[in-house]
Amino acid sequence: IRDDLVTGVQTCALPILRVSLNSLPPITLYMIGDSTMANKPADRMAVEQGWGQRMPEFVNSKANVSNHARNGRSSRSFIEEGLWTIVLNSLQPDDWVIIQFGHNDNKDDPARHTDPFTSYAANLRMFAKETRAKGAHPVICTSIVRGSFTSDGVLVNTHGDYLEAAIMVAQELSLPLLDLEKDTAKLVSSLWPSQLKKFYVPEDNSHLTPWGAAQVAEMAAGRIREQNLLLAAYLK
Repeated sequence: IRDDLVTGVQTCALPILRVSLNSLPPITLYMIGDSTMANKPADRMAVEQGWGQRMPEFVNSKANVSNHARNGRSSRSFIEEGLWTIVLNSLQPDDWVIIQFGHNDNKDDPARHTDPFTSYAANLRMFAKETRAKGAHPVICTSIVRGSFTSDGVLVNTHGDYLEAAIMVAQELSLPLLDLEKDTAKLVSSLWPSQLKKFYVPEDNSHLTPWGAAQVAEMAAGRIREQNLLLAAYLK
């Protein structure tokens, strides 16, 4: 599926770098997701950051990053707690929404659990369709990889079908896809085992150090440029 994925939506035929900064209308880049994307409090930032927290470093002055990702949220709890409604009510035409869930959707907690190809996929579709209805642009992300290895150093896929479900929805709705699982897996595999804590916080192999968060934000920016999305005009 990954090799055949076409995400030519909202692309620009002209080189993005030729767009004048002064000619760009201001936009807001909304981010919705879980703790791997979320802003961390000031007393925690020296140890842990979400990659959405680092995105302002990669956009120009015409883009405002509004990070609504929250620790512990799944696509289900983000909706049921009213967090999506806050974003939806704020959306303006030409804004963008980057969507990354999955880490908590696969947990047994009934308040958060979703099924990959039914309720999880349905939630992603809802985010995308309601974003488009406001004249804004949705982008789907696969979950960043957990640093879970077998004894012989093989990286374990802990997200299972949630990755393929995200790809499926992106294909189905012709959405841009940022395959951050693929990108982070490559980096994390190169760091194992001696440098793994450079990317993940000491407590676990899921949450990001400030360096790790910056790496993921840079990966996301790189994917946006590679696909020549109109959003690339707002990157530094």
